Amino acid sequence: MADTAVLDKIEALCTHLGCECRRDEPMRLHTSFRIGGPADLFLIPESAADLSRLLPAVHALDVPLHVIGRGSNLLVRDEGIRGVVIALTGKFSHMRREGDSILCEAGAPLEALCRFALDEGFSGLEFAHGIPGSVGGAVYMNAGAYGGEMKDVLIYVEHLEADGTPGRLEGEALALSYRRSAYSGGSACILRAAVRLTPGDPYNIRERMEDYLRRRREKQPLEYPSAGSMFKRPEGNYASALIDQCGLKGMRIGDAMVSEKHAGFLINAGNATCADMLALIERVQDVVLEKTGYRLEREVELL
Repeated sequence: MADTAVLDKIEALCTHLGCECRRDEPMRLHTSFRIGGPADLFLIPESAADLSRLLPAVHALDVPLHVIGRGSNLLVRDEGIRGVVIALTGKFSHMRREGDSILCEAGAPLEALCRFALDEGFSGLEFAHGIPGSVGGAVYMNAGAYGGEMKDVLIYVEHLEADGTPGRLEGEALALSYRRSAYSGGSACILRAAVRLTPGDPYNIRERMEDYLRRRREKQPLEYPSAGSMFKRPEGNYASALIDQCGLKGMRIGDAMVSEKHAGFLINAGNATCADMLALIERVQDVVLEKTGYRLEREVELL
């Protein structure tokens, strides 16, 4: 656990700002995997102004800090997270149209942005319909599916540095590549993103969105807690195809299991621990490497 006196100082600041603040918050409540031990201090700020006070305070106290959205691409260790977790929740969900673009706060569900674009008659985000993460998370990892990715629509992103300094990245500075961005592995906190879309026929947009969602429901194990695709796509192949080829569907360690519906998904089939999941990940990687020569790289972030 982080130093109690230091946590007390951060908690006092939260009380002053009127932010939610919880000690030893179970992270399994905040991840789509439903896995994870307690965070020393779990904060839910009310506004960007709160963040501009909290980030430099935590930074100055030299406390480990993690910012999360909807926890849809996270695997949290059983012993939990030392230091501070800041959750950008629905309080950071405002979005508005600006000409042919939409400016959206980082805590908004990506699904909500897709629906807003549909309501405004904008095409370009259909690929993201059904992706369970937040807008900030989608930017952080350049989320994508069905041939589309955030790289195709992002104009610029506004953020706060760890010391509270505001910043903005656009164009090539975003360094968007397969499941990576300039923010990946960094300390900056994404605040909002602007996306440029194309006017389209709402009927056709809705049809494409519903088609993608139907495909997800048919092919993905949405009835189980998971973090989506566990592994990145290896060059020249697909992780799910390689895992299936190795006969690993249904492989289980504790309650961590390779989905029988989609081999790229590792699911929590009951009360899986992080240790279960990590052991299964390693086992899948070892077997695939031995039988195919491909080394699978984990896509899901481990905290």
